[in-house]
Amino acid sequence: MNREPVSRELFDEVMVPNYAPGSIIPVRGEGSRIWDQDGREFVDLQGGIAVTCLGHSHPGLVGALTDQAEKIWHLSNVMTNEPALRLAKTLCDLTFAERVFFANSGGEANEAAFKLARRYAWEHFGPEKNEIISFTSSFHGRTLFTVSVGGQPKYLEGFEPAPGGIHHATFNDLESVRKLISKEKTCAVVVEPIQGEGGVMPADPEFLKGLRQLCDENDALLVFDEVQSGVGRTGHLYAYEMYEVIPDILSSAKGLGGGFPVAAMLTTAKVAASLGVGTHGSTYGGNALACAVAQKVIDTVSQPEILKGVKARSERLQKGMMAIGERYGVFSEVRGAGLLLGCVLTEKWQGRAKDFLNAGLDEGVMVLVAGANVVRLAPSLIIPEPDIEDALERFEAAVKKVTETSK
Repeated sequence: MNREPVSRELFDEVMVPNYAPGSIIPVRGEGSRIWDQDGREFVDLQGGIAVTCLGHSHPGLVGALTDQAEKIWHLSNVMTNEPALRLAKTLCDLTFAERVFFANSGGEANEAAFKLARRYAWEHFGPEKNEIISFTSSFHGRTLFTVSVGGQPKYLEGFEPAPGGIHHATFNDLESVRKLISKEKTCAVVVEPIQGEGGVMPADPEFLKGLRQLCDENDALLVFDEVQSGVGRTGHLYAYEMYEVIPDILSSAKGLGGGFPVAAMLTTAKVAASLGVGTHGSTYGGNALACAVAQKVIDTVSQPEILKGVKARSERLQKGMMAIGERYGVFSEVRGAGLLLGCVLTEKWQGRAKDFLNAGLDEGVMVLVAGANVVRLAPSLIIPEPDIEDALERFEAAVKKVTETSK
């Protein structure tokens, strides 16, 4: 077994260079704290980009994984398994859904959603009804199909030709959708209730309600990408509940496994019928290990006290970050919902989000960015209050250093 010392430099020697990881290598986590190879401690406001929704090494998740690992790990989809069935039943009981398809990542869940939307339209209306409307600045994954539906051309550059039949409207602009939608050609409208990679931009309630109406009028399916906004992140199990707009298809991943790879596509029985035997599949989707962990995540996150706590923690973080922003003139607003927050840089600091991320690491707090102009926060849904206070103190020290060195 190879036990040679591992350093950040080894990444450049052995890994494909599509990532640019920071200089530290975390080796241990507990709750909302992380320690690196040198024993340095960090308060984690990244949450693995809205993934570790119950923090690190959560005893309930460790127990669920260990228990299942001693039973059965993997079965092909020639058979089903108990954890997958229990999890699917739970998701149907707690949401609008009547049917579930399991995958391994948000990109795969969205791939399934988009394929289902086209297949449903093909079966019910004919092959000409295949167009998908998405939105500029959206993000739906990195497969060729999902990156094409996403509204950020930089992620598609060099990978063309892209799948056709995809149009992009303007987020929060219902009129731009009305100009594109067609009863004869549009099979689906795909939207994030809160654009994550696009700057933590929440949808206007009336915009989503308008999308629902337009889809109904044009026999199109409404698809919600809740890969980032789902599993308690907004203080609701899924954000569609907050908006009181029910989609036809919903994709879920990230927080669903609390750090273990798992994803789900939720839909109605009528729509699900279009993915008959052999039309779609996944080798690891519905894996017994993943579903056992996800069951514990959903059982925990869906508790009213957990969801209520998300809102209280959100208020403290928003208030704290806005106060820092005002003291140093760095944030114009803090937007988002629950514990998916975006701190928008003022005009003077536009383009400098990465500087605040790096300074935060130096001070022992881990934050994210959403583009060059937004500092993003997506911590554990159960981050303790003392950790929030500590994180705010450390981040203020980081902001102070950035602003002082830029004078």
